[in-house]
Amino acid sequence: MAADGKKSTQNLQNSATIGKLFGLGERRVQQLAKEGVIPAVNTKPYQFDLLPTIQAYIRYLSDKANGKEAKPADTVKAEADKLRAEADLKQSKAKIAEMQLKELEGKMHRSEDVEAVTNDLVYTVRSMIMALPGRLAMDIIKVPTASEASAMIRAECYKILNELAGYEYDPEVYQRRVRDREGWSDALADEADD
Repeated sequence: MAADGKKSTQNLQNSATIGKLFGLGERRVQQLAKEGVIPAVNTKPYQFDLLPTIQAYIRYLSDKANGKEAKPADTVKAEADKLRAEADLKQSKAKIAEMQLKELEGKMHRSEDVEAVTNDLVYTVRSMIMALPGRLAMDIIKVPTASEASAMIRAECYKILNELAGYEYDPEVYQRRVRDREGWSDALADEADD
């Protein structure tokens, strides 16, 4: 009799007996108990109530056969991590595609393109300034006073500055750079424009 005065209905068996019933080794039976597949009444030494253990093992085999097997926590976590990584990858690819579209539409430019276009502008300004002495040399020596020479130099500087003031953003310059980088020919770009 149990301590509460009721007759105990448990039929306790050890791992070896349960293993013989299921066709498993003792260690596999203990592993199933650790995984929560079959209920263990005691763990030192392992003891199992026969009827609930058989029912739990039948339920486990049935779920396994129907693909509803309960997965260990590590497997569930690994699958969740894998799904999260796949979602992050898809999200990153979508962001990259969005940025490429903005670049193709001319709404966004790569830093290396902006740097190259800016460098082109700087070299243009440099060449204008470097050409100034050669353009003015013969005219300056014909001028009788320093103030007239100064006015002539100032007028040429203003011409350069006016040319620079007329500089405007040209989206075609950036589109051409994108086409060159992507390896698209100008013929393909012209067909797209038509």
